[in-house]
Amino acid sequence: MQPEIIPRAEHAVSRADISEYALKVLYRLKKAGYAAYLVGGGVRDLLLRHRPKDFDVATDATPDEVKKLFRNCRLIGRRFRLAHVHFGRDIIEVATFRAQHRDGDEDGVMTDGMILRDNVFGSLEEDAFRRDFTVNALYYNIEDFSLVDYTGGLSDLEQRRLRMIGDPEVRIQEDPVRLLRALRFAAKLGFSLDPQLEQQFARHGGRLLDVPPARLFEEILKLFMSGYGIRAFELLVHYDIFRYLFPQTADLMEADDGYTRRFIEAGLGNTDRRLQDDKPVTPFFLFGVLLWPVVRQQAQLLQEQDESELQALQQAAGDVVQAQTRRITIPKRFGLPMKETWLMQARLSRRQGKRAVRLLEAPRFRAGYDFLLLRQQAGEPLQELCDWWTQFQEADEKGQRDMLQTVSPGKSKRGRRRRKKHT
Repeated sequence: MQPEIIPRAEHAVSRADISEYALKVLYRLKKAGYAAYLVGGGVRDLLLRHRPKDFDVATDATPDEVKKLFRNCRLIGRRFRLAHVHFGRDIIEVATFRAQHRDGDEDGVMTDGMILRDNVFGSLEEDAFRRDFTVNALYYNIEDFSLVDYTGGLSDLEQRRLRMIGDPEVRIQEDPVRLLRALRFAAKLGFSLDPQLEQQFARHGGRLLDVPPARLFEEILKLFMSGYGIRAFELLVHYDIFRYLFPQTADLMEADDGYTRRFIEAGLGNTDRRLQDDKPVTPFFLFGVLLWPVVRQQAQLLQEQDESELQALQQAAGDVVQAQTRRITIPKRFGLPMKETWLMQARLSRRQGKRAVRLLEAPRFRAGYDFLLLRQQAGEPLQELCDWWTQFQEADEKGQRDMLQTVSPGKSKRGRRRRKKHT
């Protein structure tokens, strides 16, 4: 099949907008006699006048050949064998052209239609048709600075449409995570989904249950930590995919008075704004937001059984996280601070004595305080408590002492039992 070739004078991709490290990789591959193309999201975003997050390179050089060319190269992956060329903190990913799987190929392994390993190398044309979406299959040729389009990606880009290459049903069976990728790109780009692609959510959404929990963790970060989390959440709910990722939260969202949805949207909106302002965000806060409504409900039930607020939160946190990790892995380095942020909600309600001053120095105070504000924003009657902590942080030492004197002694919901005297 002959591709559409768009000469340099007829497209908007300029070397001035391409990472200097990506250009170094492209030129060295070219000089060594290999084909070298910029491909994927980098080309797509440049054509849309967006600032690319990263730049990927495709070549006919094998991973081992790439490694010989670059001393700063590491080969990674088993499912997809890739070369990562390191320039300090920057990484340029280099992938060898891939082909369709053929009977007897030991490097292409499939089970029940799902690709488990994909190291079958091929030509540029074969590589284009192995990619997922047409707008991600546009190639910038460093040889003559032209664009190469085998799949109609330029037309779809102009129509702001996300269309899958090949039969969408087969492609989703190969890799169900493509459903999440479709929603991620639709949220990021504001594109509509091709009708044939839309049909696959109802047909094959359940296949996400077969995806390893660790892989889903990475996909969730991409969905919600790229600056368009609210839109991604809305699409997940609209296409009934959210329940395969966070079943406890999805069930509660259908049953409560709207608190769950309000809280999640408030939390994701906060994350989106921080990313837009180039402020740091962390996975533990994100997962804390997505699971908090369930923890809150279960803790309330435990408090009705005479558990203290802190004890109820501790037990509910453990139960909810244990159930969630069956679907999506939450590494301990994120799970522990997430639980500490939840427990901080009980501690923030206790302001007597020196406890409030000590809380200001606690590692999770800021996350707990931000969480408290989100709870109030979602409709919980916490305005007085939020205002108090806001003022307490800003007050000087004398001001803090004065504020502490105005706080009435708190009463524990579970009184301390008196010990019986033995006579």
